[in-house]
Amino acid sequence: MKRGSLVCCLLGGLVLTSLSGCGYKNDPVAPQALVPVPIDDLRYELTDNGAVLHWSYPTETVSGEDLTEIDSFMLYRAEVPAADYCDTCPVPFDSPIKVDGGVIPEREGKRATSYDIGFLRPGHKYFFKVLSRTGWLTPSADSNQVSFTWETPPAVPQNLVAEASDSMVSLQWQPVSEHLDGSTADAIKYQVARKEDKGSFKNIGELLTMPEYVDTEVNGGHTYTYRVQALSEYEGDMVAGEFSTPYQAEVIDLFAPATPENVTTVRTANSVKIFWDQGDEADLAGFRIYRRLGNEDAPIMIGEVKMPYNIYEDTEAPDENMYVYYSVSSFDESDPPNESERSAEVEAE
Repeated sequence: MKRGSLVCCLLGGLVLTSLSGCGYKNDPVAPQALVPVPIDDLRYELTDNGAVLHWSYPTETVSGEDLTEIDSFMLYRAEVPAADYCDTCPVPFDSPIKVDGGVIPEREGKRATSYDIGFLRPGHKYFFKVLSRTGWLTPSADSNQVSFTWETPPAVPQNLVAEASDSMVSLQWQPVSEHLDGSTADAIKYQVARKEDKGSFKNIGELLTMPEYVDTEVNGGHTYTYRVQALSEYEGDMVAGEFSTPYQAEVIDLFAPATPENVTTVRTANSVKIFWDQGDEADLAGFRIYRRLGNEDAPIMIGEVKMPYNIYEDTEAPDENMYVYYSVSSFDESDPPNESERSAEVEAE
């Protein structure tokens, strides 16, 4: 072989080697076992200075495997002048903001995070979405998208008060007539939010035009906490202000459970056993047993049993030579408990 031909062969081999080692490749596909499921609970809360985004950590992959840690979140934000907004146009999201992740607790299996949003301009509409990833090449699909229009919000409702009865809570607050910057606010509406006992706040009812609300969806023996925000309309969107200071109301249960029915007795050699039918009230806590001797005018309570028992054994009952009568009442979980009327007396046989 001639020297020139040999050089050409060597060069060709080098070119082929180079091409095989550095040739163009498609993007690698992330293993499904590492890709988190999309976040589906992204939400926002407006504040005096902007907004706060909240969402939960995903706890499993798209293939159903448990996740122990999220490396990071990628938060996307878009800003559009409200006057130029087009609901059929694509949303012009900016480059994502990296938000650090962390370990997902094993015991609770759930973790949430928040992100403060600032630098909002009046008269603009804002859009947000977020995705999570367990590594550089394992991003999830997009979360649900949230949006709101930012304008100078209404002032915070003041002097929220609540009056509770056994079946409702009546709320009142001072009407809002200004924005936070002191300018006049017209056609203000209000949103009431409530949490029960140690639960989380949830909006209840429709938007209100008057600074008052009556909550009839309450149950006795529970504590309810309320807060109110004012909203004004701008370019077809509702601009929400910050929530008021919460107010707590305790609904007192004044209703006793139903009186026990079908009270019966069975005398044994050393006692009298008393039986009755249970009620079906959700807050039924137990029963009280009363005994009256034939020569007595009023019964006395001789015992108490808690749910789910509906039997009591009177080991101190007099023998069959003396008349003895029994009756039973029920009581609920209130403090102090509400007690029903006693059942009709039944003679021990």
